[in-house]
Amino acid sequence: MMKRICTLLALSLPAVGHAEQVGNVDVDWLGNDLIIEALADPEVEGVTCHVTYFERGIIDRLQKGNWFEDPSNSSISCRQTGPIKIGDIDRGDEGEDVFTKSRSIIFKSIKIKRIFDEKNQTLIYISHARDVQNGSAKMSMSTVPLYQP
Repeated sequence: MMKRICTLLALSLPAVGHAEQVGNVDVDWLGNDLIIEALADPEVEGVTCHVTYFERGIIDRLQKGNWFEDPSNSSISCRQTGPIKIGDIDRGDEGEDVFTKSRSIIFKSIKIKRIFDEKNQTLIYISHARDVQNGSAKMSMSTVPLYQP
């Protein structure tokens, strides 16, 4: 029964991309790191985003508590990395999720959304925290123009 529920839930969720870790920068002696991941947009061929986020080390978790939680800070930069071919994307002002990464056991995640600015022929990518109760103003944005030089 549980397997059936999980399968139905997975089928109802939007398709999101898979990120590949391409860098890991140590920021202190406590094991805290900046993780850098590359993400190819699953619906827009030729666009790659690089996302950086903070990951707490074990020593920091032991010293400060909040064992299961990481900060929601992130940064994003997206570029054209090949010929752009736009698939079936959401063209509404809310855009659609391209990538989601959990930042706590249950409630907090970092999301990357894509919004298509049709008038200006630009793809907008926003990295932001998503939490059940405590929304955050921490976000980062990157754009990819679609014009031909």
